[in-house]
Amino acid sequence: MSDGTQVSGSQEAVVDVLAPRQVLGHEVLVEGRIFDLVRDEVDLDHTVVHREYVDHPGAVAVIVLDEDDRVLLLKQYRHPVRRELWEPPAGLLDVAGEPAQVGAARELAEEADLVASTWHTLVDYYTTPGGNNEALRVFLARDLSPVPDDQRHVREDEERDIELRWVSLDDAAAAVLRGDVHNPSAVVGVLAAITSRAGGWTSLRPADAPWPERRQQA
Repeated sequence: MSDGTQVSGSQEAVVDVLAPRQVLGHEVLVEGRIFDLVRDEVDLDHTVVHREYVDHPGAVAVIVLDEDDRVLLLKQYRHPVRRELWEPPAGLLDVAGEPAQVGAARELAEEADLVASTWHTLVDYYTTPGGNNEALRVFLARDLSPVPDDQRHVREDEERDIELRWVSLDDAAAAVLRGDVHNPSAVVGVLAAITSRAGGWTSLRPADAPWPERRQQA
């Protein structure tokens, strides 16, 4: 059924593009331990506006699949939303110059006591582009082995009470669509994995695929 809108056969592909506007002023309002709240004065050509946002180092998440197509989810307390959320292993990219896959492997070892020998880029996204510049890459990790007991990370704070559970990928996707799972990396990563699997995993990119959206750190 058509709504009468004319669609040109020569339309450009749907691809996000880099198109920065001139920043006339930049101010750090609150300097935090991990990220800052900043204000920019931005020239939009037709008007000048002020925009406040969180300046974030970026992050990675890992959709971990075992040989039975079960995905590993962790239940962890997230204070801003006052909830325990089911989510994939994830962490900040707060080491300057560190490859994203290296950071993801570290998070997998620290949070789940696992090492993966096969890594791919599954999907990239901005978590909240209207309010912060956090870019997040979700990896697919397979071919798993345990971290040796004497090399395991001692989990602290919120991570101390992490609960690990293996869930079939289909059941995880159903939980997302029922509205039972809300962590953004779980939602995006699980649905991306379901879609990629349906296509024979042909959409997977190399673990070191270009990622120009990642914030450049000094």
